[in-house]
Amino acid sequence: MADFREALLDARILVVDDIEANVLVLEGLLRQNGHRRVFATMESSRVVAMHRAEPFDLILLDLQMPAPDGFAIMEALRPVPGADFLPVIVVTAFSDQENRMRALARGARDYIVKPLVAAEAMQRIRNYLEVRLLYRERAEQAEALDRRVREQVEQLDRLSRLKRFFSPQLAERIVDGGVEDPLRTHRREITAVSIDLRGFTAFTEAAQPEEVMDILHAYHAEIGRLILRHEGTIEFFAGDGIMVLFNDPVRIPDASERAVRMALEMQAAFGPLAAAWRRRGFDLGMGIGIAQGYATIGAIGFEGRWDYGAIGPVTNLAARLCGEAESGAVLVDLRVARACEAVAGATPAGLLSLKGFSRQVPAFTVGRLRESVDPSLAA
Repeated sequence: MADFREALLDARILVVDDIEANVLVLEGLLRQNGHRRVFATMESSRVVAMHRAEPFDLILLDLQMPAPDGFAIMEALRPVPGADFLPVIVVTAFSDQENRMRALARGARDYIVKPLVAAEAMQRIRNYLEVRLLYRERAEQAEALDRRVREQVEQLDRLSRLKRFFSPQLAERIVDGGVEDPLRTHRREITAVSIDLRGFTAFTEAAQPEEVMDILHAYHAEIGRLILRHEGTIEFFAGDGIMVLFNDPVRIPDASERAVRMALEMQAAFGPLAAAWRRRGFDLGMGIGIAQGYATIGAIGFEGRWDYGAIGPVTNLAARLCGEAESGAVLVDLRVARACEAVAGATPAGLLSLKGFSRQVPAFTVGRLRESVDPSLAA
């Protein structure tokens, strides 16, 4: 309550009258009642410019003045940008109904007749200022609420977009500021996993569109479940091809081990799916390639359509290894083979001549998880 009273006494008030005695009376009355920011002018031509330079909370305006008179000033004050309502109380010797209605019709909030009755004049001024301050307070609260709603909507929109690439838990951490913005361009060592269906092109040529969608739904559901379980980051997702990254945006010490575990679980989970599809006459397999190396990562696209992408030979290598992997196989590069020795055996698959690589690349086939691996990680 004390704060509200202080705000009332701190209101900016302008007294406008062409007679000095009237100005002095109103100024003195306001200051006697504790108002600290009282201004005055006897030049009606200055009022609009003064108000536009720094708006007043209240203008005590005489009507009968040399041009412009009070009515003209009220007309001119209407277009003030950002004004909630015309902050005018008329203080005039005109007591007739016609002038009263003319003033109120032009936006005056109240009408005080001279000669003043001090107590009544101050009560009308106080009533107006209370309404104005409450109105402003509600407007500020509404604006703050609107701003919070916009921020929450933007946050939900960003969370929704991030969930396209990251696990829900990770997306929420990013939005909350617990993880650096992954869409900002940065360089990092990652493990890339490329997954692709075998026989998919022939399948789409022979099958009905509804059958293709049914197969993709089942495939995506099973593969997506395992990506989320191992907290992989989806870099690319289109039809039968998927690229998953590990060690970005959250750094993990066992990125290649985790990638291999996920790939082997995927091949195990794919077996029953493939068997069911074969019974329907669809012969589909899955190959997986894994590589470890550095990439430049961040947002790729244009305004309104940004994607999370990694650029560098590591993703190309994973994709080429995937292309060479037989159905049911997981093919990895030398760095991944060495990194995952503790969790899975890797058998040399020879030197491969891969498109986009000037030298032959040593490749290894990863078998099954070693028995010493924690069973909870090798479901």
